[in-house]
Amino acid sequence: MTAFQGLFSLVASTVGQPAADWLKHRVDVPQGLQEFSWSEDAIHRVWLAEALNLCLFHKLVEAVPDGLRYVDEQFESGRKVVFDHGAIRTVDWAENGELPRGRQAFSRLLEPLGFTDVRTYPLTRLNMTGWGYRQMDLPEDIAQFFVSELHPGRLSEAFQSAVGRVVGSSRDPLSREDLSILKRLQTTRHCSVEEATRLLPGLYRAFGRQHGVVREEDYRQLLSESAEMAWIATEGNSFNHLTDRVADLEATVEEQIRRERPMKDSIEVSGSGRVMQTAYKACTVNRDLLNAEGVLKTHQLPGSFVEFIQRKIDPENGKIDLNFDSSNAQGIFKMTDSKRS
Repeated sequence: MTAFQGLFSLVASTVGQPAADWLKHRVDVPQGLQEFSWSEDAIHRVWLAEALNLCLFHKLVEAVPDGLRYVDEQFESGRKVVFDHGAIRTVDWAENGELPRGRQAFSRLLEPLGFTDVRTYPLTRLNMTGWGYRQMDLPEDIAQFFVSELHPGRLSEAFQSAVGRVVGSSRDPLSREDLSILKRLQTTRHCSVEEATRLLPGLYRAFGRQHGVVREEDYRQLLSESAEMAWIATEGNSFNHLTDRVADLEATVEEQIRRERPMKDSIEVSGSGRVMQTAYKACTVNRDLLNAEGVLKTHQLPGSFVEFIQRKIDPENGKIDLNFDSSNAQGIFKMTDSKRS
């Protein structure tokens, strides 16, 4: 078995063989992976990082019909999607059930996979902070994670109480065995194929909703002060969006508009002028909230979405600009604000 066959076998162990086959033909896999070791006894962390990203890519397009259609259309046109980054939201709050607070719930699994928070992004208008986590073995090729924290302490006491009721029931998706493998991976940068196969499902589950049922009253309170926290209440730590890195964003937008796809109204341009982003509008999902009578009632709410990004060369180093931009991010975050729909 070649290393690339091993990679997709690992992916299949978590999301199934049909999903692995679908990903193999539709998502660009970095050729630079071949520089890193793969044997039954010791695979380099970079392979596990790529396997997780592929699994999460599939998880999002399963949840976002427009994204699935887009990826399939790119495949039909002879192009593989270049997975640039995924985004997750966390809550900087002590009463977080079994989960570590905020981004710590994810730094504990991303760092052993070789990801480092290379830059901090103030998201002041949203009462949030973002961090760009970059995989340091193949920084230009393996999708980054944009991890954000919402800061309830900046908002009202009623809001804070609602946050505690929502996330206080969170369960930890990582087992003791998962954490033990991660600890060894952090130290040695390698694990066996068997360990990777045991660990990957827990990592995959971490990108989801870990807390229980949400009261409609709490959801309304959260929405009145933070659309982002209201989204976390129903979607948890799921991928908020994933991003295709394209060569010509304007041409991509023109084509999507021609196809009558649900595009954002404008393109966000970074302060440097080198990073340009836009997105589909968030898909609509059905989520149950508990009403005042204690009955679950279904609501149509914003889910996740697909983003598009173009990255130009940074003349200072001759490489593509891998940074994010606070203004761009806050513009993109508006896609999941149910008050706008």
